Amino acid sequence: MRRSTEILMAAGLALAILISNAGSFICDGMKLDELRGSVLRLHILANSDSERDQELKLKVRDELLRCGIFEASDGLAEAEEIAEDRLNDIADIAEAVLRENGCTDDVTAELADVDFDDRTYGDITMPSGRYKALRVKIGKAEGHNWWCVMYPPLCLPAVCESDNEEGTVTDDKTAEESFFDEKELDMLRKPRKYKVRFAIWDKIKSAVKEKDV
Repeated sequence: MRRSTEILMAAGLALAILISNAGSFICDGMKLDELRGSVLRLHILANSDSERDQELKLKVRDELLRCGIFEASDGLAEAEEIAEDRLNDIADIAEAVLRENGCTDDVTAELADVDFDDRTYGDITMPSGRYKALRVKIGKAEGHNWWCVMYPPLCLPAVCESDNEEGTVTDDKTAEESFFDEKELDMLRKPRKYKVRFAIWDKIKSAVKEKDV
């Protein structure tokens, strides 16, 4: 009798642990989806991987960061609205940079849902997944791209003075802490802690979506 009671208690404890972990897993997955939906990214695609095209991509990046298009936005919805309204202006700014440097490539700008791999900016890593992005495509847009976070405004204007290919973020940690809550910051700063469960979460969502279709 005592043995049976111990087994039942152990089984109950195991079930409680599973339920607790499932709740944590679901909460983390929902927070991941919330994070993905709260960010607007900038994605600049070079015409090709030639040295000249890559240099032109960085010059376009510099001017787009310098022009301050998103400085007046008070929220994600407004940032997206500004991007949507000024797509032609953004393309014109980029083309002006190209023309000043003797390049005749056309530029297109669009607001689109884009699939990203894990991308690291300074000390934070944006998890892989689909994000809303302002895509600036130069010419054939077949070269290596450059990216950053336009909203929240974590792009660092000083990057214009460097030749870094990677996107980056401000060194002022208060900027990150102003836009992300404690849980989101933990996810962004400790990506290895969440990588497996995020991958499982996305696979489950994908399987459910395919089943519904």
